[in-house]
Amino acid sequence: MFFDRLWRVLLTSVILLSTAAPTGAKVLVTVEEALDLAFPDCQVERETVFLTEAETAEAGRLSGDSGTRALVVRYEARRGGRLVGTAYFDVHRVRTLEETLLVVVRPDGTVGRVEVVSFDEPMDYLPRDGWYRQFDGKALDGDLKLDRAIRSVSGATLTAVATTAAARRVLAVHRIIEKRKSQK
Repeated sequence: MFFDRLWRVLLTSVILLSTAAPTGAKVLVTVEEALDLAFPDCQVERETVFLTEAETAEAGRLSGDSGTRALVVRYEARRGGRLVGTAYFDVHRVRTLEETLLVVVRPDGTVGRVEVVSFDEPMDYLPRDGWYRQFDGKALDGDLKLDRAIRSVSGATLTAVATTAAARRVLAVHRIIEKRKSQK
């Protein structure tokens, strides 16, 4: 009787533990690898910035997304002392699980690159690499939206929505930080 009950408890525990962990979770590249890929042969410097309440609200207004965080970590890359770009890691929910994107902003304030760093949703919901290339060169304007400058993806609509929102959030935060730096 005791062993029968123990067996049921163990079996139930195994079932619960195996279903609780996301089976599709996948880290595609590390932070260091992503930065190396985005900025080959560059000196990369990490900077932590705290946005004020007003700046956070402004970022939300510019991006159209109220999910902007006050704590921002960014990575400025320089080659030969010249700014090549600034990278931001944006962590957000896609459907029920998280994704981490690397969004590179060029010195002119446009998107340089969007790369998936980790994706916890099933891999079926991850668009192909070519889809992410359509963000390259885009500015924070009315066209940086799905079904305008950004094509939607059949079967990965929520990922497309989340990625577009992340690009807009990053560009808004970048604009605010650069404005603050220019006022000093």
